[in-house]
Amino acid sequence: MGQVSRATCGLPTYPWHLAPEGLATRRQLRAVGLRPGGQPVVAQLERPRRRRGPLVAYLYRIDQARPVRPMTAGRRAALARAMAARRMCPNCRKDAGYCIPRSLGMCVPCAYPDDEQRAA
Repeated sequence: MGQVSRATCGLPTYPWHLAPEGLATRRQLRAVGLRPGGQPVVAQLERPRRRRGPLVAYLYRIDQARPVRPMTAGRRAALARAMAARRMCPNCRKDAGYCIPRSLGMCVPCAYPDDEQRAA
């Protein structure tokens, strides 16, 4: 087990890849079909970076985690509508076939119409 230090928030902090057994991140819980289920964060992992502050991942107890709620028909339909809205170009009102980049706010042909004319 790695060296434990105390972070400013009062949580035990472990080096990357050296968390004790019985603790997992949200993604690790999700991979085995679990969710935190309202429990508080019990520790954190810290991964140093060269130019910015460290990456932090919060850890939860596996024994207190609950199963993931099943996807209902209503949730599935709402998710399909949300994804369809992300693909719809607000400028030309066509399905772009991909999620519209938020940086552009419209499909690529609408954002760069001159490039499309040169290619033709």
